[in-house]
Amino acid sequence: MKFVDEAEITVIGGKGGDGCISFRREKYVPRGGPDGGDGGNGGNVYIIADPNLSTLADLEHIRIYRAGDGENGKGKNKHGKRGKDVYIKVPLGTDVYDKGKKEFLGSILTPFDTLLIAKGGKGGKGNARFATPTRQAPRIREKGKEGEKKELKLILRLLADVGLVGFPNAGKSRLLQALTGAGPKIADYPFTTLTPNLGMLRSDRLSFTIADIPGIIEDAHLGKGLGLDFLKHIERSKILVFVIDVTDEPLKKYRILIKEIEKYNPLILSKPKVVVFNKIDLLKSVPKISLKEPFLFVSALKKINIEKLKSKLEDMVGPRKDS
Repeated sequence: MKFVDEAEITVIGGKGGDGCISFRREKYVPRGGPDGGDGGNGGNVYIIADPNLSTLADLEHIRIYRAGDGENGKGKNKHGKRGKDVYIKVPLGTDVYDKGKKEFLGSILTPFDTLLIAKGGKGGKGNARFATPTRQAPRIREKGKEGEKKELKLILRLLADVGLVGFPNAGKSRLLQALTGAGPKIADYPFTTLTPNLGMLRSDRLSFTIADIPGIIEDAHLGKGLGLDFLKHIERSKILVFVIDVTDEPLKKYRILIKEIEKYNPLILSKPKVVVFNKIDLLKSVPKISLKEPFLFVSALKKINIEKLKSKLEDMVGPRKDS
């Protein structure tokens, strides 16, 4: 399934059922009173988190979601059934916006989170509701109300404890593989990673998710390369790992990455971070580098210092232990 992180859909709450005009017709009761029942309420539309999903691709195939209409009321004071609710499944990390009002409706962040996004219309009252001592045979009823209709935009921002950030060919995919055993596509050309990859690091201490974000290039915040499309996926990462090719002007490349993220959203840089200088196996000696942020020299290919990096990340993520 292809990776889709944005989708636009239409949601419509069900119409309420109409109230009924009816009078009792019983033997030996020549003047039966009103007994028209109420219409049922229309169904609601909800968005619900499905922890088994990782993309919004399903929403490309179905663009309109309509809840069931409420049934009309019937005689003998029988109320119509409520319309069927509709649940739209989305991955964890999905933000929901009302396009028309340009309003943020909510985020789906934990398994089975549910968000009501379009209410069904209220069912109309039957004529039995309008009977009074002075109006004993009302021939009026209410029609059901229309349900809410909204144009939504959904944006997926990956939920990961650790986000790997770097230029194309810095070795992020291979580092993800070395840390977690995940099997992302790896090749020696730019933009091998066209979609974010997720892996789970498990140890005796704890387990947590790591996301490999597609490569960022200079001026990504202006729409160059792939970085602009995927920078949003580091916004929810708790920790940032900058993966730098130690053989290719490492400090310069690190500063460019910092600059691009700052121009996209400076708040991201307030997250805890560690700098990983990768491909140390290609150098004869370890270079001298001065940084205020914590950093490590590693080789994802040769597994040099990978255990040290795992331990560092475990300390940064914290003592949580997943069941």
